[in-house]
Amino acid sequence: MSRTLVSSGGPWEERVGYSRAVRVDDHVWVSGTTGTRPDGTIPDGIEAQARLALETIEQSLIDAGASIADVVAVRIYVVDIEEWERVGDALRDRFGDVRPAMAMVEVSRLMATEHRVEIEVEAAISSGGE
Repeated sequence: MSRTLVSSGGPWEERVGYSRAVRVDDHVWVSGTTGTRPDGTIPDGIEAQARLALETIEQSLIDAGASIADVVAVRIYVVDIEEWERVGDALRDRFGDVRPAMAMVEVSRLMATEHRVEIEVEAAISSGGE
């Protein structure tokens, strides 16, 4: 069994002791990811945050030797389920025909009060995914 840890360089990874992504053999798990810029700022609006989170997730998948096409499951946490369509738009635009399994749930809050959405994914690398 091979295990690869991927870091995005975010400050919480080292402080809390987790990896942005972990690859074991042909499976990749990407941690819950918020729409936070490298400088720590958070864009306004749930859709902008979802799009930024998905960019970070995609880069983490690439760093782990996977791609968006390998994603099989997505879990989304939102602080207001009424905003689900904006998150759905970001997901549809990023995943297209991949159409992974998905769950979206409302939570009372995320790490920062400005965060509106957090996304985590699982991927299974296909023979053509690397």
